[in-house]
Amino acid sequence: MALPGWQALAGEACYRARFWQQVGMDNTSSTLWPSRKAWIISAIIALVALAILFVMGRPPICACGTVKLWHGVVQSAENSQHIADWYTPSHFIHGLLFYAGAWAFLVKCQPLTLAPKSWGLPLAVLVEAAWEVFENTPFVIDRYRDVTVSWGYVGDSIINSMSDIGWMTLGFLFAARVQWWVSAGLAVVLEVLTGFIIRDGLALNVLMLVAPFDAVREWQAMA
Repeated sequence: MALPGWQALAGEACYRARFWQQVGMDNTSSTLWPSRKAWIISAIIALVALAILFVMGRPPICACGTVKLWHGVVQSAENSQHIADWYTPSHFIHGLLFYAGAWAFLVKCQPLTLAPKSWGLPLAVLVEAAWEVFENTPFVIDRYRDVTVSWGYVGDSIINSMSDIGWMTLGFLFAARVQWWVSAGLAVVLEVLTGFIIRDGLALNVLMLVAPFDAVREWQAMA
């Protein structure tokens, strides 16, 4: 006997919910998905970073006077001045890593922490925003120019810094919706891709800032 219409729909909904939960895409399965309050706090943190960058005298947009969705030339005055570039994947990976850290801190160590599990995103935005501010200090700008392949680096425009926070947020939300191995695999793919195309990426960038190697710098300069 055929099920009544509403029972059939309910059965289909349950089937779909079980399927998406199995592949890690269930909207309610993530304990780290931000709450409304967490979204508001994240937005406030980003706005504070925006204000600090303005006070620091960072240019709102590229000195060229235009705003591009994508700029793909690394060794140019417009690098890190637009919405996305070859370093955007690194910021997306930040989000993947911050999600893993938030999970370890807020879920695995939950009895030792007081912050709600849904506040993982504000913590991630706080760390990313702090880096964007620190990255645009004279100390870090000079460090990039002295020990990395980015000899002409002059810092980020504000629109680029805010976009970087946005790309990190997308990475965090992506990690909240998929299985851990999907995030790990994507991080590896993005690192290999940028390493192949521009001979740089998140791991190489950190390495050259912390413990620069002349051999690596010379190899990067050949890109």
